[in-house]
Amino acid sequence: MFTTGEEVEVNTYKRLTPFEILDHAVESLNNLRPGDCIVCFSKNDIYSISRQIEARGLECAVIYGSLPPGTKLSQAKKFNDPDDPCKILVATDAIGMGLNLSIRRIIFNSLIKPNVNEKGEKQMDTISSSQALQIAGRAGRFASIYQEGQVTTMHRDDLPVLKEILSRPVEPIQTAGLHPTAEQIEMFAYHLPDATLSNLVDIFVSLSQVDGMYFVCNIDDFKFLADMIQHIPLNLRSRYVFCTAPINKKQPFVCTSFLKFARQFSRDEPLTYNWVSRHVSWPLSAPKNIKDLIHLEAVHDVFDLYLWLSYRFMDMFPDTAMIRESQQELDDIIKQGVRNITLLIRATTSITAPPGSRRGQKGAISGSASAANVTNVTNKRAERGPVEELMESSLAGRLVRDGLLTPDLIRQLQREWSKNQKQEVPNQSALDKDHRDNTRVKNKRKK
Repeated sequence: MFTTGEEVEVNTYKRLTPFEILDHAVESLNNLRPGDCIVCFSKNDIYSISRQIEARGLECAVIYGSLPPGTKLSQAKKFNDPDDPCKILVATDAIGMGLNLSIRRIIFNSLIKPNVNEKGEKQMDTISSSQALQIAGRAGRFASIYQEGQVTTMHRDDLPVLKEILSRPVEPIQTAGLHPTAEQIEMFAYHLPDATLSNLVDIFVSLSQVDGMYFVCNIDDFKFLADMIQHIPLNLRSRYVFCTAPINKKQPFVCTSFLKFARQFSRDEPLTYNWVSRHVSWPLSAPKNIKDLIHLEAVHDVFDLYLWLSYRFMDMFPDTAMIRESQQELDDIIKQGVRNITLLIRATTSITAPPGSRRGQKGAISGSASAANVTNVTNKRAERGPVEELMESSLAGRLVRDGLLTPDLIRQLQREWSKNQKQEVPNQSALDKDHRDNTRVKNKRKK
């Protein structure tokens, strides 16, 4: 900040309530208590654990990043209400930002979180000290009903790792990221008039030189959007603004909407409320399963995209008040769906699992959703079978926690191994018979 000439004011605050790291893991969902919050790092884990908690006759609130703000606040209020029977919270690290929650005990379901490195590659890493402290600090917050917080893990093997992470000092931020500005890209475009926006950004980054205090930001998401709308006739400044829109490129419906917005914009035709309503098929009904709920969340993101663009192109996105009203209505519909999330999971299970199948009885919602059971071996040790014992071993346990194997896959592999062994190793009587037959053949050949 000194090199940029900015003034910096640093405020240091002391935590007003203590929290302790417990010496034992929870190990089973049967050991949950009121005020517990199970922290997961994937939506599938949230679906799976909330279903298992419901199967035990308990109510739970659910909070994750892609939920609308109103729904998050609604779930937080439900969990905080002392008169509400909901006393368990299942959430991602979204609880660490902007929510006041009365949590007594934070339980890390896993310490592995997917992230994107500087090269834009997805990788599975143990959470950082900063992330762990931010999440753990939600327990026993000042002015909540719990005057002291507790932190632990779901699985015994994770507890010493968590203690080590929390004992590390938070690493200071050494460098700041820089993103090419619209003016800089326009300067390059003047000298390279035939280059696409994606190419211009690539050339700019390749020629950029930064000292040790700065690095060039990852531009993969920017280039993804630039390539998507490259065929649409837009001036460079408008194209640049569209490509900086906050979009989750993993949501096909949002990407499709982004493309249609850009095409309508290029025709110099305002994006009216009626036009957007037709595109998203508004009004929408309450979700009947998880797939419906995910689509509603995507529509909410499309409304967010409209409002974001309206701040930059007010004339072309004129109906912000009506879009905001519809978004509020949609928020209420999503609230209703999340309130009944276990019913939606059950409905999804009946759709995706074949009738009478073992997976259907266990409530796996799909092949990918069965991976939600990755870190949820909740039976007591005395009740464990050979598969659970196998998962206790270091390699299998690590593969399960990292999401490379699931308990269901291990069981399937065990059944296949057993079947192959039976085929490859016949019983003793069959071996004796084969031996006698071979002996007869040899004696005949000798004669």
